[in-house]
Amino acid sequence: MGQALPVADAARQRAVAQALRIFLPERAVLWEQEDTRPYECDGLTAYRQLPMVVALPETEEQVQRILRTCHDLGVPVVPRGAGTGLSGGALPPGDGVLLSLAKFMRVLRLDPVARLAVVQPGVRNAAISDVAAPFGLYYAPDPSSQIACTIGGNVAENSGGVHCLKYGLTVHNVMRVRGYAMDGEPLDVGGESLDAPGLDLLALLIGSEGLLAVATEITVKLLPMPQLARVVMASFDDVGKAGDAVAAVIAAGIIPAGLEMMDRPATHAVEQFVGAGYDLEAAAILLCEADGIPEEVEEEIARVKQVFERAGATRLTVSRDETERLRIWSGRKAAFPAVGRISPDYYCMDGTIPRKRLGEVLGFIGALENKYGLRCPNVFHAGDGNLHPLILFDANDADQLRRTEEFAAEVMQKCIEVGGTITGEHGVGVEKIDQMCIQFRAEELSLFHAVKAVFDPRGLLNRGKAVPTLTRCAEFGRMHVHGGKLVHPELPRF
Repeated sequence: MGQALPVADAARQRAVAQALRIFLPERAVLWEQEDTRPYECDGLTAYRQLPMVVALPETEEQVQRILRTCHDLGVPVVPRGAGTGLSGGALPPGDGVLLSLAKFMRVLRLDPVARLAVVQPGVRNAAISDVAAPFGLYYAPDPSSQIACTIGGNVAENSGGVHCLKYGLTVHNVMRVRGYAMDGEPLDVGGESLDAPGLDLLALLIGSEGLLAVATEITVKLLPMPQLARVVMASFDDVGKAGDAVAAVIAAGIIPAGLEMMDRPATHAVEQFVGAGYDLEAAAILLCEADGIPEEVEEEIARVKQVFERAGATRLTVSRDETERLRIWSGRKAAFPAVGRISPDYYCMDGTIPRKRLGEVLGFIGALENKYGLRCPNVFHAGDGNLHPLILFDANDADQLRRTEEFAAEVMQKCIEVGGTITGEHGVGVEKIDQMCIQFRAEELSLFHAVKAVFDPRGLLNRGKAVPTLTRCAEFGRMHVHGGKLVHPELPRF
C-alpha cells in the first residue's frame, strides 16, 4: 500500500472523495493507493506522483460537476487521456484530483459529405480513421502512438506525426472543441464552417496542455484517402549529408507527405524489432513519401530521387506496392518501443530547429553522448525539423537520471540558440518548464499567465505545468532583478 498520508491530508482526501461520491458512483472515485497507482505518471516515467483522488466520469454533466466541486473546494485538477504523453503533462497533483476521460470513447457523428467526425476525447487517434475508412476518408495527424493515444490528448498537446509536414498538426485538422472551464462554465469554440466569428480561440485552446479547459467533444476534419502512396528510402554515409538532403528537398519546392530520418543506432534497434528492411550500414536513412494521384506520385518520386542522388545518397529503394510501403514505415512507427527493448528507460526529447541546421545539431548531440556517457539514437520528423533524440538510461540509477536531464537541457538550449523551439508536439508539461525560462522573456511569460487567468483565475487546472512562474525562472538562474523587476538575459534573435 505504501506510506499513509499525514492525518490532515488524509482528512482532505476523504472530504474530496466524499464530495465527488455525492454524484459519482463509488467505482468512479478512487483514492486507495493501490487503485491510484496506475495514474502516477504518463509516458514520461521519470517523474511520478500519486494523485490524491482519481475521478472517472462517464457523462459531460459529471465532468462539469467535478470541476465545479473542485473549484468550490479549491482543489487542483489534472485532466488525463490515455497517458501516452511524453512531457509529464498528465502528472497528477498529490493534493488534487486526476480527471480521467478514458470512458469518453464514442464517435458521436460521422458526416462523409461534410468530411468531418464528432468524437469524444477518449476516442483513439487511429480509431477515427478506422471508422472513416468505409467512406474512403481518414484523419491525417498520425502520432507514433496513434493506436493508443486519444484525440483529447492530441488536442491538449497539438500533436503531429509522420504526415504532419503536408497535412498539418492537430490545430490544422480540428474544427471545433466543446468543454468546460475550471469553474464548470461551458465553452464552445470553433465550428463546422470554414471560419468561426470572433477571435480564434480554437487555436488558443489547441496545444494549451490542459491549462485552460477540459474538452468533452471534438470535431475533426476528414480527408479523402490518396489513390496512391509510395515511399523512397535513401541511405547516407554521413548524418550531416542526410540533414542537408532534407533541406534540399524542401528547397526544391517539394512538400512530401512525410519526410523522416533515423540514424544508425535507431535503425539497428528497429531492425531487430520489426525487420523493416533497413540499410544497417548507412549512417542515416531518410524515408520520403509521396501521395496523391498516380501521375503526380510518380513525378514527385522521380524529383525526390534526383535530389537525394545530388545530396550523396549511397542507396535508394522505392516501395513497389502497399505491402512494402507499410513494411518500410513499420520501422519508423515502432522506433520508440524498439528502443525500449534495448534500454531500461529512455528519455524522448522534442525540440524543433531550422532544417538547414540539422547536421550541426545532430553533431552536437553526438558530442554530448561522449560528454555524458549515454547513448542517444535519433529518430525524428526531419521535414519540419522536429527532433526526437532518445537518451538511453536507467531510471533506477540516480546519477544516470541526473546526467540524462543535463544532456536533455543542453539539447533544448541548443535548439533555442540555432533559432528553434523547445517543443514541436510533445508539449512542455513538467519536463521542459525550466527551458521555458530560456525560450521566453519575463514579459512574455507574464502574458501567458494573464491568458490562463482569464480561463482559470484560481490557477487550479493543471497547475504547475507548461508555463513557469517568474520566481521559478529566477531560481533557475535565467532571470535577475533589475530596477525591482525580473529581467531576462539577452538571447540571439533570428
